[in-house]
Amino acid sequence: MWRREKYKKIWDELAADKAMVFLAGPRQSGKTTLAKCIADEYASSLYFNWDILSHRDRLIKNSTFFEEVERKAADRPLIILDEIHKYRDWKNYLKGVYDQFYQSYQFLVSGSGRLDLYQKGGDSLAGRYFMFHLWPFTLSELVGNNATVDSFLAAPLETGTDRSPELKQLWDGLAELSGFPEPYLSGKSTTWRRWSNSYAQQLIREDIRELTDVKSATTMETLYHLLASRIGSPVSIPSLSRDLQVSYNSVQNWLTIFERFFMLFSIIPWSNRIARAIQKERKLYLFDVPRIMDRAARFENMVALELWRAVTAWNDVGYGNFSLHFIKNKEQQEVDFLLARDNEPFLLVEAKMSDMQPSAALRKFQQALEVPAVQLVNEGEGYRLFTNGDQKILVVPAWLWLAGLP
Repeated sequence: MWRREKYKKIWDELAADKAMVFLAGPRQSGKTTLAKCIADEYASSLYFNWDILSHRDRLIKNSTFFEEVERKAADRPLIILDEIHKYRDWKNYLKGVYDQFYQSYQFLVSGSGRLDLYQKGGDSLAGRYFMFHLWPFTLSELVGNNATVDSFLAAPLETGTDRSPELKQLWDGLAELSGFPEPYLSGKSTTWRRWSNSYAQQLIREDIRELTDVKSATTMETLYHLLASRIGSPVSIPSLSRDLQVSYNSVQNWLTIFERFFMLFSIIPWSNRIARAIQKERKLYLFDVPRIMDRAARFENMVALELWRAVTAWNDVGYGNFSLHFIKNKEQQEVDFLLARDNEPFLLVEAKMSDMQPSAALRKFQQALEVPAVQLVNEGEGYRLFTNGDQKILVVPAWLWLAGLP
């Protein structure tokens, strides 16, 4: 039903310029399904998965096993290498494959570990691939929005009221079931509960243990479960350390691993042009949003995930250097999100459950930064537009505005 067209377009752009493309994202976000949808567009293709023993043996016995692909046309075959980063010498293997075969094959390399950790200057793979990310379903993808980044940047406050009930229904579905394909497409909260209960445990006890030196899996799982109650505020590592009775460095290391394996993502404070915004702690957000019991925190996390998807997609395609932040000052005034391009802010976004009047902090930071601002709420059918000096503040139901994100 859902063929991830938004991401297939990113693939088309990247594959047109590079013979090897990496696809990274959370486990069970649909990477294999997307890869096979992409393969449908090729006359000849071959699928390899390191987690399948017979596939693994095939590579070990013959490093160029993909030459056996049956060609059905003169164009380049697509070779899909799934979870290849679990192979101990995977970087050198891909380097050799690329250097020898980049003119003869198209390669799609996918994995749930952070393949982009290895996208560094001086790395053996540097310059040989492009990277893009696949995330769980977001509202913009579900509605099939085709807006361009240029049109959004030119008018970020534009919104409409068409399909409001339908958009609200989709938004509520994401809040109850998450955007992971299996529970979302089931339409059942019982399926989400079964799926969510096993998801983190399997990821920590299988993937993370296999690829890292983590020994205390049980305490690590406890940390992950604790994070659901810490969404919406900058995370305090000392506090988590005391609660778990483990060292500061252990908590910091585990949070880094969670981010590496796409169990969460983090945003950092903005401080470039607001001298008093000295907050240094990061804010963390989960991909499995129904875990968050507090409704306001879950709402903020959902907004964060929609913005994160957009920013990473724009970066993947090469539209600019986009980043997502929050902003907070000594007086504890805060705006939930700030979007920047090339280290220059261009939009403020506040998440409020029901406040139809712009927050005082949003007004203050907007006056300082002189950028448009949006306050997203979790109720209503239409929007309001407020004047704040020379700028405008849009107050709008989250599903109306977020559905328009390119």
